[in-house]
Amino acid sequence: MANGLRIIHCFRSPVGGIFRHVRDLVAAQAAAGHQVGIICDSSTGGELEEHYFDEIRGMLALGVSRITIHRHIGPGDIAAGWRTYKLIKELRPDVLHGHGAKGGALARVFGSLLRVSRFRVARLYSPHGGVLHYDAGTPKGRILFAIERLLGRFTDHVLFVSDYERRTFVEKIGEPKSAASLVYNGLNDKEFEPVPANPDAADFLYIGMMRDLKGPDIFIDALAAASGKVGRPLSAVMVGDGADLPSYKTQVVERGLAEHVQFLPPMPARKAFALGRIIVVPSRAEAMPYIVLEALAAGKTMIATTVGGIPEIFDPASPALVSPTVEGVTAGMAGAIGDEHCFAAAMPSQTELRSRFGAAVMAQQVEDAYRASLS
Repeated sequence: MANGLRIIHCFRSPVGGIFRHVRDLVAAQAAAGHQVGIICDSSTGGELEEHYFDEIRGMLALGVSRITIHRHIGPGDIAAGWRTYKLIKELRPDVLHGHGAKGGALARVFGSLLRVSRFRVARLYSPHGGVLHYDAGTPKGRILFAIERLLGRFTDHVLFVSDYERRTFVEKIGEPKSAASLVYNGLNDKEFEPVPANPDAADFLYIGMMRDLKGPDIFIDALAAASGKVGRPLSAVMVGDGADLPSYKTQVVERGLAEHVQFLPPMPARKAFALGRIIVVPSRAEAMPYIVLEALAAGKTMIATTVGGIPEIFDPASPALVSPTVEGVTAGMAGAIGDEHCFAAAMPSQTELRSRFGAAVMAQQVEDAYRASLS
């Protein structure tokens, strides 16, 4: 433990790709002899997320601290901030790693306050898309980007999960004032074991958060249109939860798909992969989505929109890449169902995926950034 670090990961919502990323880092960092803890929101997450916490709780020498952290900036941030600062000060971390806009703000503001108190702490920030999805031409976007530029003065290292994210950061906020690195999300060895489709699997699977940013509405409209193109009803399973779920269920009924679409609650991705032959990621915006990497590692055939870092995973000419529109996703779905063998053969090789998106590679690059910041 002589070289072990005390590491705190700060983020808001323990769901989706950010939580997955943190869990991977926790496992790798604990195995490397570091003491790790988590600070996150107490008001989000459900049964599946509690299961994930149970899986990593024994690895967290610095524990899990859950407080109310609101999605939007407001008066509640003052009380949440004070509680968070007291927690962080008691834990005396060497590294504060903030994920997403709120987590990044907490890590950098309170890490800087600790430095004023002569604590030795590195302040790292992983945007994970987050604030970068906002339009620089809107009042809210301008305010958030101004805050990001200010926080850049209190940052030791920015970790981007895709080159797209890095370029968007520079375009909307400016060149990072600190050191910066590109570190792709990583998968562990077990995730490269194939997941065959069940005998009764649906034609298509959507798995993710039920919110417009992720494109469930695009998926539903494209399913209806692709059914018309191929001349038969196409079936689908939609796995996930979110505030917009009722509107998507209504949309399915309105499109005449009620008998062909099944909605299921959140579940582990590899369990869901068996429920469909072709996975569709119809997102309007992304950073570097784990679900694409997980599905490819499991040997699944995919269609994914050309947003965020997704094109960095595939060959530029891959038929899997489609525009983030109903027309684009419809064409991809109709093409894939018409020649599944051709689409399957166009997916990236397992060798390539392991070399670029392995968990060990990711964890080592992140630790290198920690130690460079501390030095």
